[in-house]
Amino acid sequence: MATEVLNKSNIQLASSPPGIEGPGFFATSLDKVVGIARANSIWPLPFATSCCGIEFMATMAAHYDMGRFGAERLSFSPRQADLLMVMGTIAKKMGPILKQVYTQMAEPRWVLSMGACASSGGIFDTYSVLQGIDRIIPVDVYVPGCPPRPEQVLDGIVKIQELVKNESIRRRSRPEYKELLAKYGIE
Repeated sequence: MATEVLNKSNIQLASSPPGIEGPGFFATSLDKVVGIARANSIWPLPFATSCCGIEFMATMAAHYDMGRFGAERLSFSPRQADLLMVMGTIAKKMGPILKQVYTQMAEPRWVLSMGACASSGGIFDTYSVLQGIDRIIPVDVYVPGCPPRPEQVLDGIVKIQELVKNESIRRRSRPEYKELLAKYGIE
């Protein structure tokens, strides 16, 4: 019975990264190996302030299981995280704290803005709500919705993984990246 199930299933093996291979050896670039390792071991730091945080909890739970994507270990210390997930309404008073959390993270670091409130202020077009976190920190991936479904959050994580996998090791030391950080007042 078990062999019938195995024979009927369509098992597809993952393709190896581009490189030179032969009997007994495989060679590829260090950038690709480091990118694959980083992409499959993301440690997110959830910065949740409202209803998007509830959707994030659903994404981490058993039904959607974000751990399947290599992001199971949540880190609540900025120094041990490499993905900042900002979810919910960010008041202007919280802006400096969010920026401090971002600067305390070690390089390389990425940011995922989840939901309409974090991305653009949402329905709260008031004097006290920050109209998008991209005004104080650089954002890599935006997840739309109010609140976004867990499937959308997983799609955002996959987009971050693609970005991490294809990023050069040298990107963070380039003048363009330093100029971007300087634009936000981050050194």
